[in-house]
Amino acid sequence: SVPFMLQDVKVFSEDGTSKVVEILADMTARDLCQLLVYKSHCVDDNSWTLVEHHPHLGLERCLEDHELIVQVESTMGSESKFLFRKNYAKYEFFKNPMNFFPEQMVAWCQQTNGSIPQSQLLQNFLNSSSCPEIQGFLHVKELGRKSWKKLYVCLRRSGLYCSTKGTSKEPRHLQLLADLEDSNIFSLIAGKKLYNAPAEYGFCIKPNRVRNESKELRLLCAEDEQSRTCWMTAFRLLKYGMLLYQNYRIPQQRKAMLPHFSTPVRHLAVSAEASLGLAKRTRKFPKISQSAALEEGHAWRKRSTRMNILGSQSPLHPSTLSTVIHRTQHWFHGRISREESHRIIKQQGLVDGLFLLRDSQSNPKAFVLTLCHHQKIKHFQILPCEDDGQIFFSLDDGNTKFSDLIQLVEFYQLNKGVLPCKLKHHCIRVAL
Repeated sequence: SVPFMLQDVKVFSEDGTSKVVEILADMTARDLCQLLVYKSHCVDDNSWTLVEHHPHLGLERCLEDHELIVQVESTMGSESKFLFRKNYAKYEFFKNPMNFFPEQMVAWCQQTNGSIPQSQLLQNFLNSSSCPEIQGFLHVKELGRKSWKKLYVCLRRSGLYCSTKGTSKEPRHLQLLADLEDSNIFSLIAGKKLYNAPAEYGFCIKPNRVRNESKELRLLCAEDEQSRTCWMTAFRLLKYGMLLYQNYRIPQQRKAMLPHFSTPVRHLAVSAEASLGLAKRTRKFPKISQSAALEEGHAWRKRSTRMNILGSQSPLHPSTLSTVIHRTQHWFHGRISREESHRIIKQQGLVDGLFLLRDSQSNPKAFVLTLCHHQKIKHFQILPCEDDGQIFFSLDDGNTKFSDLIQLVEFYQLNKGVLPCKLKHHCIRVAL
């Protein structure tokens, strides 16, 4: 009878709005995300996630899809809350394991000579009888003190250990730092400010019993984003094993059972045809792929402008419409700073092709495309340019011009042009 007890849960969105949802005691994080997607009329692309957020401790983590909401809430303090957010990187390690586990950080307890091939890396993490290990130097905050020490650390199924003698992994030199059982791994927000962390790549192993006190938190800090991601991903794999893989596979299996359809995009038929033609020519003549992309941009602009003029019933003057229409799009984030754009991209997952557009801070007439590629965030200025008395937008010095930013985004979703990769996922904030 317990699963049929109802309970109220309050969930916040990034803009501060919130919704109280009545849930059953056996509702999982995935179930609640799907309910919120339905209630807020979002597109369900399986990238929505529930975040456990502790502002007073400066910690947050994405809940695993199978976790029970009621159980997680019972470990949270009064100031803590759930956030509803996109996270495109949640299962990225299953798609691109090579990017997540640098060779020098992976070891195998049972092997002294030779290493496991990268292709078998994930199978070995998922196989409960194997003994994978992540190793390397981390800054470790001493419990109850303000100081940090740089130590050689290794993560195993049995827990997180540090070496008391250099890089020695002999049992007598290993000291337990934290247990994987009854604890979870969190990203550190504002670690420098709150905990005097040596870098911005902090993370933390928090025992579930700890609610408001920071004394028992095992605070750690990596040298860069890739190694922090490696430690945190390995913790999740060692803790949950095959459950994570099942979480990753369920939406794919559901999708395979549904008839295939793609997200509606303006001028999809035109853009798909343009992209297909360009792809065929690029395969035949790789050397002219860049000029083909530029040529495609010109043709695209002419066709789209003609379609817009013929189909426009707007009372606004066409040139006025083209300068404001992007404000209706989820990917446009308005007047946010460069730092804020970094924060949003990091929160929603450092995956290739994750992007947003924003107003330029240095040029009031320009815009900026913020794009993630190889776990690095890059910025591309979009400048207005005039041609035959009409305003166009371009991010490659006028070589490829578009009458509005929606056309520009649609083009670069299909052709990478001068960008390091195509635009794939847009950062989105929804009001609940």
